[in-house]
Amino acid sequence: MAERGKILVVDDNRVNRLTLSRSLEAEGHQVALAEEGQQALDLLYQEPFEVVLLDILMPGLDGYQTLGRIKADPELCDIPVIVISALDELDSAVRCIEMGAEDYLSKPFNPVLLRARLGASLQRKKLRDLEKAFLQQEFALRQNEKLATLGRLSAGMAHELNNPAAAAQRGAAQMQIAFARLQETLVGLGHQGLSGPQWESLGDLDRQARAKVQQPLRLEPLETSDRTVELEDWLEDHQIENAWEVAPNLVNLGYRRGDLESLSAPFTQSQLPALMEWLNCTYVVYNLLEEIGTGSRHISEIVKALKTYSYLDQAPLQSVNLHEGLDSTLVMLHSRLKQGVTVHRQYDPNLPTIQAYGSELNQVWTNLIENAIDAMNGQGSITLRTRHDGQWVIVEVEDDGPGISAEVQSRVFDPFFTTKPPGKGIGMGLNISHNTVVQKHQGRLEVFSQPGQTRFEVRLPLHLVPAGTA
Repeated sequence: MAERGKILVVDDNRVNRLTLSRSLEAEGHQVALAEEGQQALDLLYQEPFEVVLLDILMPGLDGYQTLGRIKADPELCDIPVIVISALDELDSAVRCIEMGAEDYLSKPFNPVLLRARLGASLQRKKLRDLEKAFLQQEFALRQNEKLATLGRLSAGMAHELNNPAAAAQRGAAQMQIAFARLQETLVGLGHQGLSGPQWESLGDLDRQARAKVQQPLRLEPLETSDRTVELEDWLEDHQIENAWEVAPNLVNLGYRRGDLESLSAPFTQSQLPALMEWLNCTYVVYNLLEEIGTGSRHISEIVKALKTYSYLDQAPLQSVNLHEGLDSTLVMLHSRLKQGVTVHRQYDPNLPTIQAYGSELNQVWTNLIENAIDAMNGQGSITLRTRHDGQWVIVEVEDDGPGISAEVQSRVFDPFFTTKPPGKGIGMGLNISHNTVVQKHQGRLEVFSQPGQTRFEVRLPLHLVPAGTA
């Protein structure tokens, strides 16, 4: 069946316009008429057309100028233009074709030939429109895949940030109470009339407590329990009222019964309760400070990893440390990895930096590592390897999952291909990764798999030459 379309006829000759219009309408086309170039351009901006039939010799904007304007405008350039002119000259035909005309017919035109050329132009326009629609849909799906990845990472980061933030907040609230209590114990000690040597002993105990909190003692639960009972008995024997509260903290400081005998020797029995209360509060304060510091450092590490992962405030093409990118990706995926996945890093210590699009490469690592986690159902080990091979650097992501069949291996990089159940993926992750490595970085991405071992190998050039600059 012949293609039908909406045709714009542009000709300053009224008879020619009407003749073409009747002929085209008789064949089922919709036709609009324009007397000169500017009127034609106005119509093209107002409504869509499939083909333009354009005369050359016209007042105002002639055919060459009109054709030039159409092909220079991104909104109009895809519309096929067939030039129909009384200028039966080879130079005129060549000029129009070079300017982007679909075809060139001389007047008087052959109706059969026009019908054939018009049908071919309509068919090509339809195919171009379908291609454009497909590319737009594919682009939208790629963006959806990237947004889905970003959503998963954001949810994981929110969880990772919430834990240390909550710990720091909780520690700060407890710190207010603990510090006030420590101040009270210092006032109590001041009322005990301590001598100079006794104050020096308190200074030594303070420094020891600070050091021991930073390097906590690791004991088995049974030994911890035995030591706690031992110290609690000693404290009760020396009339310390809250022995049950003080004893666990003294155990955490590494004290045994003999240690308490030694540290209490410079003090009188009446001073001992105040001393133990002060030592207990000192440990609590330093321990809370360490918790707040640990939480804050963890938050800082996550923020640093986020900045490294996204390459904020940096040019798209920069010098990239692949190890930093891999490590920041692992931080981003920590909430998924900690459930049962062990990660082994086998990094080449002498791996050079490369010129690359860092943020996009990190998305490649995210896709490959997430796929490995899914392939192992969240239980197994992942090995990350890097090495240098001449003008290339190589990154490998290997898992010990069930493997990929030969049939699936041949299709893993195809768009929309996925082995995941509905709702778990649209099959764009590996395709995006492949395009990023091969097209954007002029490298290679390959898969090697057998039962119990699947390895994705990314090969990247040391010196990337951006497209269009070679």
